[in-house]
Amino acid sequence: MIQPTTAARLSRRLAAAQSEARLPSIVGGLIRGGELIWSDAHGTIDGRANGHEVDEHTQYRIGSITKTLVAVVVMRLRDEGALDLADPFERHVPGTPIGHVTIAQLLSHGSGLKAETDGPWWERTPGDQWRALAEQLDLRHPPGQRFHYSNVGYAALGELIARLRGSSWSRAVSEELLEPLGMDRTTKRPVAPHAHGLAVHPFADVVLAEPEHDAGAMAPAGQLWSTLRDLARWAGFLAGHTQGLLSPDTLAEMRVPMVIDDIPGVAWTAAHGLGVQVWNIDGQRFVGHGGSMPGFLATVRVDVESGDGVVLFTNSTTGLPRDLASGLLAEVAQAEPTPIQPWHVTQLPTGTLDLVGPWYWGPAPFDVRAGDDDLLRLAPREGTSRASRFRPVGRDRWIGLDGYFAGEPLVVIRRSDGSVSHLDLASFRFTRTPYAPDADVPGGVDPAGWH
Repeated sequence: MIQPTTAARLSRRLAAAQSEARLPSIVGGLIRGGELIWSDAHGTIDGRANGHEVDEHTQYRIGSITKTLVAVVVMRLRDEGALDLADPFERHVPGTPIGHVTIAQLLSHGSGLKAETDGPWWERTPGDQWRALAEQLDLRHPPGQRFHYSNVGYAALGELIARLRGSSWSRAVSEELLEPLGMDRTTKRPVAPHAHGLAVHPFADVVLAEPEHDAGAMAPAGQLWSTLRDLARWAGFLAGHTQGLLSPDTLAEMRVPMVIDDIPGVAWTAAHGLGVQVWNIDGQRFVGHGGSMPGFLATVRVDVESGDGVVLFTNSTTGLPRDLASGLLAEVAQAEPTPIQPWHVTQLPTGTLDLVGPWYWGPAPFDVRAGDDDLLRLAPREGTSRASRFRPVGRDRWIGLDGYFAGEPLVVIRRSDGSVSHLDLASFRFTRTPYAPDADVPGGVDPAGWH
């Protein structure tokens, strides 16, 4: 837990947001180390002064945060070998106009598929079943060309799950994620106590009730309801505490920006990975998702490096302050930084110690360091260009995990006496001295040497 003085500042920030933005209610919480370390709530389920007060157990509709759970089930299917992300949709759900679109493109909103349905505002009207929706599928842009957010795309992924699991998408989400994580207050339809979906008049202190319904085939795009306690568990999942339900490598894959949300004239700060939103804010990387349905707004956001996360709910169609999530995270990070982990000695993989120290790519100086996670870290002496981490995959063989050399092989070349001659990294030679003449540098080294 956090100190009382920090909690008081966070609560005041949350209360100010509820009052100044004229929200019927607001609930917020912060996670650290996968656990809820602070939460608070202000307002009532219907906005009335004498109404039922909200708390961490009150249900709110989470809207598009539903998509993150749908995406994890799809990734679990991939890890089981039931599909490939490069598969065309047609391979698993035949007979639609978007059969050539890939599963990865649907997950990342790079499919070019239309944003919404052809019928009335689906978020406020009961939904059709898949057969009727499938006839409406068409593209607004060529697949893979640009980011175009598509609620319809997640309806398609829900049908994909149903075909491969032999049951509904919601049952798959419940059995594979909600039940193991103990998220027993996350449901497809509201279960009391729950907040009422409201629209707040822009110029008067009155509200209008928003409709609630089953969205049918569109439900995978934003149907679920949840509570602060439950969504905090999901924030912990996105921070890396997956409890064995998803491999760390797959979670990392989901968090890689796949399609940039490019707005002309504006420096990009937002992108989409495989089912999660990715934000790049002042050099910090965040992942999560926002949720918006008539009468409700929600946010889950996690700092990838620190693992700190924030969860927010309100029962208003509009009005949640845009900087509230980042402000709460910044407040706790400044007041109570994440604990510094003590240094300790470690056991390196055999042959690793020969590899650390200075290396040169031509005349450019690099350093290789080893840590307690069995990884090598290659970084230029200045800047960050072509910095990468490498994981061992065999004797004197490593594979790049990120940066320029992600997926590329690093091979240690040894002399006949076993000493290291040079590193072969994706055909580049890294030598102990600039252009070492005995290191088999492609193109050779001028015999006249440095002069």
